[in-house]
Amino acid sequence: MTDWSKRLREQSMTSLQQLVDRFGAEHFPDLPSLQQASDNFEFRISPAMVELIKEPGDAIWRQYVPDLQELEVVDGMVDSLNEDADSPVPNITHRYPDRALFLVSPVCAAYCRFCTRRRKVGDPEKIPMSQFESAFQYLEKHTEIRDVIMSGGDPLLLSDRRLDQIIGRLRQIPHLEIIRIGSRVPCHMPERITPELCAVLSKYHPFFINTHFNHPDELTPAAVRGLGMLADAGIPLGCQTVLLKGVNDDVETMKLLMRKLLAARVRPYYIYMCDQVAGVEHFKTSVETGLEIIKGLRGWTSGLAVPHFVIDAPGGGGKIPLLPEYVESVTDDEVVMRNFRGKRYVWKQPPGEDSLVAAGIHEPEYGFLPNFEVGSDNGNGKNGNGKKNGKRKKLGG
Repeated sequence: MTDWSKRLREQSMTSLQQLVDRFGAEHFPDLPSLQQASDNFEFRISPAMVELIKEPGDAIWRQYVPDLQELEVVDGMVDSLNEDADSPVPNITHRYPDRALFLVSPVCAAYCRFCTRRRKVGDPEKIPMSQFESAFQYLEKHTEIRDVIMSGGDPLLLSDRRLDQIIGRLRQIPHLEIIRIGSRVPCHMPERITPELCAVLSKYHPFFINTHFNHPDELTPAAVRGLGMLADAGIPLGCQTVLLKGVNDDVETMKLLMRKLLAARVRPYYIYMCDQVAGVEHFKTSVETGLEIIKGLRGWTSGLAVPHFVIDAPGGGGKIPLLPEYVESVTDDEVVMRNFRGKRYVWKQPPGEDSLVAAGIHEPEYGFLPNFEVGSDNGNGKNGNGKKNGKRKKLGG
């Protein structure tokens, strides 16, 4: 057993009683009902996340500790993104024209209570590792797929040897240009990022990792070291953040997170609205909250720190970007807009054909515009008639 897997096995919290022993019974007044919420979805808090909890109810606690609100289902759906309907073979979701999702691991280092895939994550029968061959064959057959995203569960909890086998097989498929991994391991279990792992992954460029941080506190020194090792291995890093009530639903928290990500060489990629999943509805904010956060980022910090804000549409519609309203009006003549400070500006539209003719500008006699000028001096300062050139005119001018 490797050091990181031993630590994960022996030092994680996996029962409510461990939480009671550590934080006190007063924080769990209805333990039987809470046990029901815990039983509805896999429960584990990794050692790194346990150490980050400062007090019950804080941003880290809310992400990983079961809550009675999980039992209150209003309009949440089991498979809100309709992934199973877009799954032609086990472990593959093929929704977008040129890319596919490949589930390669059923387990995570810690189980986020807001998980979109909570219907199957943690269950090896629902993400069967024995049925990869049909997935490989599907990817081989569908030549339109140029980008595959390995997910789960968390792919980086697989052994180095197993990762090498899976990625090596993918790299044998000629039309697969890009391979990506989605992982929370750099946050949940940074000890997993080893020189040996980096050596395996760096063999398969172009290779990308999208990690997942939701709060500035999660970027611990150990997490930053792990991210640095991946970046030094030449792996471009992105971050997919979920907007969560009581965790990161204010401008200052999100701004600090984005800045700390950039400092760790991670490019903020997406901020997601929390998906409409049964059992996670207490995490949802309004769309207006997300738009205000984007307004509080754009212009107020580096453009590199401004991710796309999206809703992954319920029913399998895919990611739909949302933007604050910066444009007031658009006409044939001008665009009226406001900048990040709310100040109004006008940008003039380029003139159309009618405007050009009215201004006395006509089409040139030639069907193209050469890169030379009328009255070429043949290199001696004189034109074709032997006369000294005067002021030059551009063709069409």
